[in-house]
Amino acid sequence: MAIRIEKVAASSILSRASGYLETVCSHSLQPYVGCSFGNSLCGVGCYVQHNYFLTRGREWGSFLTAKMNAADLYRLQFAREQTWARRIKDRFAIFMSSSTDPFVPQEKKLGITRRVLMAMLAHPPDVLIVQTHTDSILAASSLLQDLSSVSDVRVHLSIESDRDRLPGLPPPACSVAARFDAARRLKKIGLRVHVTVSPLLPIEHPQQFFEKIAHCADAVILDHFIEGDGSRAGSRTLKTNLPAVMEKVEPGSAKLDYRQHMIEVAQTVMPGRVGVGISGFAGKFIGVQK
Repeated sequence: MAIRIEKVAASSILSRASGYLETVCSHSLQPYVGCSFGNSLCGVGCYVQHNYFLTRGREWGSFLTAKMNAADLYRLQFAREQTWARRIKDRFAIFMSSSTDPFVPQEKKLGITRRVLMAMLAHPPDVLIVQTHTDSILAASSLLQDLSSVSDVRVHLSIESDRDRLPGLPPPACSVAARFDAARRLKKIGLRVHVTVSPLLPIEHPQQFFEKIAHCADAVILDHFIEGDGSRAGSRTLKTNLPAVMEKVEPGSAKLDYRQHMIEVAQTVMPGRVGVGISGFAGKFIGVQK
């Protein structure tokens, strides 16, 4: 599928968190609108494709809008939004990103996310959570390392399964092996890394999968499309062919009980380092009191 790239001057870059993200952060930041990973495996179950306000009827993966002035807007909005966040939420915490990937392939040329991170070095948030599906984040590793000295930086790297392919579905945007390697390299330079198994897909070798995560990440977060796609009982994802494929590969994996089974395996491997659903994204782990 051809993707249409549009460059725009946005009017705002920091969105005050609401709904699903309200307990995770004070703000979300989207350097892009749309996602060029929409035609890959993660795009099949991506909840954002059901947001008509964002897609405007366009097929998910067919468009990407680049907010060319994102860094300037961040500098402009910083003082006001930091003041609001600290007054209302106690801390200025940014989630980048919830409806796109900050390291889409076009980022290499456009550098929007990179410029935002550079702006954050001068005007750091209290917390920065970077969510991505790709090892392209390694290009920003030095910036993130510098930022971690003035801000609480957390990298959320999505690895939904130990399988690179599910029958009849497109391949992932980045191989499982490459993402594990990225997690290892980021952790090695001192960054806090959480592997997000979200949405949870059928895992072929659960014990080995979580052992691998335990060695390259500080924590794991498991999230099923039921309770995790922003709809009642996973109704958004149930409209796609993902649940049927999941059931074909691993009977029962499209049910919430499958998540519980995987949680139990993960807890035996990495006790105190397992988060579930939205509380996991907020940095809360089973059996750990804060």
